[in-house]
Amino acid sequence: MTLANLAAVAWDALRQNALRTLLTMLGVIIGVAAVITSMAIGTGARAAVSSQLQRLGSNLIIVVPGNMSSNGVSLGLGARQSLKLDDAASIAREVPAVSAVAPQANTNAQVVAGPRNWYTSVVGTTPAWLRAQSWTISQGRFFDAAEVADAAKVCVLGQTVAQSLFPSGEAAGKTVVVKNVPFQVVGVLAAKGQSGFGRDQDDQVIVPVTAMQLRLTGQKWLGSISISAQSPDAVEAVVSSTEALLRLRHHLLSAAPNDFQVRNIANVMEAANATSQIQTLLLDAVAAVSLVVGGIGIMNIMLVSVTERTREIGIRMAIGARERDIMLQFLVEAVALACAGGVVGISLGVLTSLLTSRVAGWEVIVSSFSIALAFGFSALIGIVFGFYPARRASLLNPIEALRHE
Repeated sequence: MTLANLAAVAWDALRQNALRTLLTMLGVIIGVAAVITSMAIGTGARAAVSSQLQRLGSNLIIVVPGNMSSNGVSLGLGARQSLKLDDAASIAREVPAVSAVAPQANTNAQVVAGPRNWYTSVVGTTPAWLRAQSWTISQGRFFDAAEVADAAKVCVLGQTVAQSLFPSGEAAGKTVVVKNVPFQVVGVLAAKGQSGFGRDQDDQVIVPVTAMQLRLTGQKWLGSISISAQSPDAVEAVVSSTEALLRLRHHLLSAAPNDFQVRNIANVMEAANATSQIQTLLLDAVAAVSLVVGGIGIMNIMLVSVTERTREIGIRMAIGARERDIMLQFLVEAVALACAGGVVGISLGVLTSLLTSRVAGWEVIVSSFSIALAFGFSALIGIVFGFYPARRASLLNPIEALRHE
């Protein structure tokens, strides 16, 4: 028999038992859909992390205060009040291969503009923050060093805050009130969107760090220091030099642990990327189990089909069908069953990925590779789990098969 004839026979056999065929394909459908969805989410997550790394710059370094314990209870990183403005100035002055150093203090506050208000993050920093964070201004300007020295009541709004407080636009030149202190808006940051960790980077107000400490919080310590190395190759040297300088400034003995932590943002992003890959592998493992279960279902149904069609097999052998023809007939049926489930599963997987992106707000990327891989696995499942029933059918004794009722 030709392959076309075998395909036609397989189609007739599957069509005659439509409900059983659909139920048999269910395992393959779920498995293929899970493969497509997990790979789409995983690829999207890695793309988001990569995009975030490019926006931040692979040469960004963050210094944060260290851990602190109170009555035996660890308060976590950032609890110490160990970083000061002089630390940031010393890093900028003494550490080689540094292009920008920006001290940063943080608080949260209700920002009011006329009848509108918005609860957001307030960041106190210096003009070097723009370069350290690879950010640009879309409207107005950023505050300058003189305004930082004077603790001037000026601020720059993120896009989310600007749109919430001034929906008509033109926020520059307006006044906002932060913790009962009026600040003049001198500029608006360009939009950056969500970070790789899901935070809205545009939901913040930037003020001079001195104004933050003097007028808003009364605190003299910093929440972090952002450092931009001159190149990615210089990051490791900047990290080690910064650590040595801060230990010296904080008068730490050689055996004493650091009261701060220096983070290479590229390493943080790599860790996030590795985490997303592990999650994708776990989802793929679940999908693989579903495919195996679907394959077992195909084998079971094909064995039942061989038993039900024993007399038909005997008649085919009696009129000249060879063992090879019988085996190919049932193998083609198994592969057709698996591939049909694969096609439905691909459609369901693409639809699920798009719905996940729309409902959960996750970035997903459905690649042609994932579709080809899922379809290839479904075909392989049909071959592997259909071989034994097909081989069993081909080895039937023609005389006994003809006598079968």
